[in-house]
Amino acid sequence: MAKSKIQFQAGMSFDNFMAEYGTEEQCERAVYEMKWGEGFSCPKCGYESCCMIRSGERTLYQCSKCRHQASVKADTIFESTKLPLRKWFQGMYFLTQGKQGISALDLKRKLGVNYNTAYLMKMKLMSVMKDREETKQLSGTVEMDDAYMGGENRGGKRGRGSENKSPFIAAVSKIEGRPMKAKLMMISSFCKEAVEELMNKHFVAGETEFITDGLNCFSGIDQNKFKHTSIVVSAEKGRKSVDMEEFNWVNTILGNLKNFLRGTFHSIDSAHGQKYLAEFQYRFNRRTDLPSMMPRLLFSCVKSYPKPWRILKIA
Repeated sequence: MAKSKIQFQAGMSFDNFMAEYGTEEQCERAVYEMKWGEGFSCPKCGYESCCMIRSGERTLYQCSKCRHQASVKADTIFESTKLPLRKWFQGMYFLTQGKQGISALDLKRKLGVNYNTAYLMKMKLMSVMKDREETKQLSGTVEMDDAYMGGENRGGKRGRGSENKSPFIAAVSKIEGRPMKAKLMMISSFCKEAVEELMNKHFVAGETEFITDGLNCFSGIDQNKFKHTSIVVSAEKGRKSVDMEEFNWVNTILGNLKNFLRGTFHSIDSAHGQKYLAEFQYRFNRRTDLPSMMPRLLFSCVKSYPKPWRILKIA
């Protein structure tokens, strides 16, 4: 059997990562290039000339006109961090280059920081991934299915409607039968109104054809905007979606997602469930070019607004 080009691609080796981002100076330069690659621009007055000032271990860029001092970390996800940038870059490397990602506990051990610091870094990076993914829309032929995140506590209700589970919608776009992009979207409940809202936000009207099972909420897909093929699935009649070719890729994605969540994390706070889904989705949608995933995440971190814990804890 021929080897999959995606599965066996080289990725970014740790040696290559250290050669490019191994020192604090290299990391600062990388952030500078992402932030002011076309030349310095004062965040206060917009003037395009500055001088560099060293203040202890910090490097500041002082505007030649208004004397405002700016750092490469300001107005990015790195703002106010006490960690060296090289620690952040190492965290981004571990998060992007492993198929299973990395937990905050494992990140703590690899970076040599305390757990709270590792958890905050992890949440910030996942939040950046979430923001980036929310700007992307799917089109073409899309397999879609309902699913739940979380397990069942003893004494709790089983199946749909369990108070211990968080519902979400999984969708995979295909071209010539091959999976291209995925969308994993938390949803308040499996009702027509909630589904309709997701469709308008995450899919291109007039260019998307959905394939779903017979779940009632999918009737909320606007037939005037999207094509929709509904295939009734019934375990009693021997029609299970996992055995049907029409749902092959969405079921594969859901299986991989469950392995990722179970294999990487001891537990997940459902209030931040969308961030965990976005982490998996971010890697999947960029799986064809592993070496570029690191600079692409860096770009998103630099373009992101600061996210202190008081913002992150708001689900």
